[in-house]
Amino acid sequence: MSEAEPDSSRAAVAVRAASDGAAVAADSFRTELAVERKANKTDVVTQVDRDAQETVIETIRDAFPDDPIVGEEEDALKQVPEAGPAWIVDPIDGTNNYVNGSRAFGTAVAAVVDGEPVGAAMDCPALSDAYRVGPDGAYRNDDPLSVSDCTDPEGATVCPTFWWDFDQRDQYAAATRAVVERFGDMRRYGCAQLELAMVASGALEGTMTNLRANPWDTVAGVQLVREAGGVVTDLEGDRWRHDSTGLVASNGGIHDEVLAAARAIEA
Repeated sequence: MSEAEPDSSRAAVAVRAASDGAAVAADSFRTELAVERKANKTDVVTQVDRDAQETVIETIRDAFPDDPIVGEEEDALKQVPEAGPAWIVDPIDGTNNYVNGSRAFGTAVAAVVDGEPVGAAMDCPALSDAYRVGPDGAYRNDDPLSVSDCTDPEGATVCPTFWWDFDQRDQYAAATRAVVERFGDMRRYGCAQLELAMVASGALEGTMTNLRANPWDTVAGVQLVREAGGVVTDLEGDRWRHDSTGLVASNGGIHDEVLAAARAIEA
């Protein structure tokens, strides 16, 4: 296949690649794992992460051998090219959950052209939930996704997402306070792509952070939210991109309030 292949082809490959990677993760879930730490005590990686990423890349390469690949582990690129096609891979989003035996993890794959997603998938094997988005819309297990129709913040559930480092715990506390003071309830799952998928499915009304997030933690889920009728912006309220500072995703009905909560973190 070439760069000229239609978006539907890339979207289909994203689904296959995410499924293949998720199968690798599922095979070792709740088994004895050798866990390594990267930047800090909660930034962990296993050999399964590497094996799953290798499997995802093999599936992509079979269809698009020349496309660059951006990924979390090992030698993959760390920045999304501004021009042309590329792939963004997180072999196990929610690795902490994975190593602790929590089901909230999955494999995320996004296809982009000129930095904009044209297809993506998030496969959560322990939850039996497979999300996909492409030219035909957004789905979970082949059922169409739609964001919540809630417009009352006091009836909304919002998730502060991503991890604030130990020298940013004042921001973590501020993010939590910003949510509990504005909304009916708060959740936190430790898997950003799943949290975004939950906004897309209506299980959450919003998720937000003031941080600049990695593309492998975000792009697939952001596209799910948008195609399901939601809104995703940066801290300025402008359309979110893979290189934006801050991420504010909502059902649209309470977006101003979720944006205000994100801005309050550093206020």
